[in-house]
Amino acid sequence: MPKKAPEAASFETALSELEQIVNRLENGDLPLEDALNEFERGVQLARQGQQQLQQAEQRVHILLSGDPEAPLTPFNPDEA
Repeated sequence: MPKKAPEAASFETALSELEQIVNRLENGDLPLEDALNEFERGVQLARQGQQQLQQAEQRVHILLSGDPEAPLTPFNPDEA
């Protein structure tokens, strides 16, 4: 049975979980399979965080575009 993708967490929550994973992996006490599972989750969280940062950067860029006549519209990450 394939693993279900976890729901996206807030950036801060994902970062906190990623820090916990790094600490557990650095401790070195995990069995190999558990370490691989933790690493896989860490990669997912890192990718999610990077995507959230890119979306925030796009929003800031739009807000600072310098065009005072530009229409203000809600940001939709699916259209970016």
